[in-house]
Amino acid sequence: MFRAVLNNSQRSLILANYDGQRGFATLKDISIRLKSIKNIQKITKSMKMVSAAKYAKAERELKGARIYGQGAQVFFENLMKDVAAQKDDTPTAGSKRILVMVTSDRGLCANAILSSGYDFDGGDILYNQFKTVVSFETKRLPIPSLQTIRSYPRLSIYDSIDDDVLKRYVEYSLAQLIYYAMKESATSEQSSRMTAMDGASKNAGEMIDKLTLQFNRTRQAVITRELIEIISGAAAV
Repeated sequence: MFRAVLNNSQRSLILANYDGQRGFATLKDISIRLKSIKNIQKITKSMKMVSAAKYAKAERELKGARIYGQGAQVFFENLMKDVAAQKDDTPTAGSKRILVMVTSDRGLCANAILSSGYDFDGGDILYNQFKTVVSFETKRLPIPSLQTIRSYPRLSIYDSIDDDVLKRYVEYSLAQLIYYAMKESATSEQSSRMTAMDGASKNAGEMIDKLTLQFNRTRQAVITRELIEIISGAAAV
């Protein structure tokens, strides 16, 4: 009978020792994960601060760009409305159009397009128009051909317009429009980055709170288990 009691005591001590080791392993895992998330939170907070500074700069530059860009935008929009009935700028089977997409991924291919030797009859500019810090809207601006601009009825009020002057004016207006689209997209990009990093930092904070609570509960359970083992061992002796 004494041997049976001794075997039961040894079995209990072995199980208690196993539970203690498992508790220490769990604490170590939680501690490693907690440290990792804290490091990630530091990175997201730093990225948020950088994006906030870039967003403030982009928003200031956008206010000036809108003055010039919206003027060119109104000119091209009115032009397209007036010549829509004439179908002068409607893409045909043989026409070539280019899509100028303003995105956060810089393709660095503008020089390749210029040196390719391709001619375009028209095109469209796709960009993100900034609305608020948390929202933007994708817009599409048509780029009419030079022939369409020549047929613009409102240009007939002038006595004579030299082709070289008209070409330079169109190039200047197009540069304004592209610059405006780039500033709109840049502001939308930085606001989205700032919002995303702010959300990531908040989510990391919530995970840190949960893991800290889990760590404290697990540590308390391990300490309680060790106290029970000590008391049980003292009672057995």
